[in-house]
Amino acid sequence: MSVSTTAHRITVPDIQARKGGVPVVCLTAYTTPMARLLDDHVDLLLVGDSLAMVVYGFDSTLAVTLDMMIAHGAAVVRGTKKACVIVDMPFGTYQESPQLAFRNAARVMAETGCGGVKVEGGAEMAETIHFLTGRGVPVFGHVGLMPQSVHTVGGYRARGRKNQDAAAILADARAVAEAGAFALVIESTMEPLARRITKAVPIPTIGIGASAACDGQILVTDDLLGLFPDFTPKFVKRYAELGRVVEKAAESYADEVRRRRFPGPDQVFGAKPAKRR
Repeated sequence: MSVSTTAHRITVPDIQARKGGVPVVCLTAYTTPMARLLDDHVDLLLVGDSLAMVVYGFDSTLAVTLDMMIAHGAAVVRGTKKACVIVDMPFGTYQESPQLAFRNAARVMAETGCGGVKVEGGAEMAETIHFLTGRGVPVFGHVGLMPQSVHTVGGYRARGRKNQDAAAILADARAVAEAGAFALVIESTMEPLARRITKAVPIPTIGIGASAACDGQILVTDDLLGLFPDFTPKFVKRYAELGRVVEKAAESYADEVRRRRFPGPDQVFGAKPAKRR
């Protein structure tokens, strides 16, 4: 059951106002049908660049293009009435300069109708975040493990184990908040650090492999549903095993086709009644 009973679409200020209150419920979505199923139960839907792996079968998020994000972002917006929809900015579309980031983010918002964009990065992205927010583009920040930079940190591993690393991530979170981001994803960090960041910044923190103390949580929907069997991160809890359901349904369908039991009389038009023997 959804916490919110409001009829209007949840906005960025609505999310900001949840700091320290009822946790913000977030999931990913990439298609209209899935967005429709999730809309009543979440506060925020992220059109994540994780679609690179989940939808397209790439081995990282780096292959995603701006056109891909716009197509999927528009599909998710069409499938929602309530959730705040945020679209990931793909690798290479915002890091070069604030001006390039604005041009691309403005295109995303104009062509999808989304409520804002998400960018990865800490202190080094503060100028860009400030530039975007000052020109009417709401920004969702992202610190800790940043998938677009995974090659520079040596893989998908929890961040903040060492004091120096933890201090840098905390500084990044503060810089992103001060630059004007409305909320902040904290991914794959040590639990005490995520708890500390949540207390230190004035904007909602959304955890994924972080801490229950965060102001909200997000998971990749396909992980939650058991639809992406290739890899299950430690922080994922599977609430269903729909992959097995899909396999079983396909197996049953194939069996009935091969035995000429499908289609039956109820699935065809104008079939003559079977003759009695």
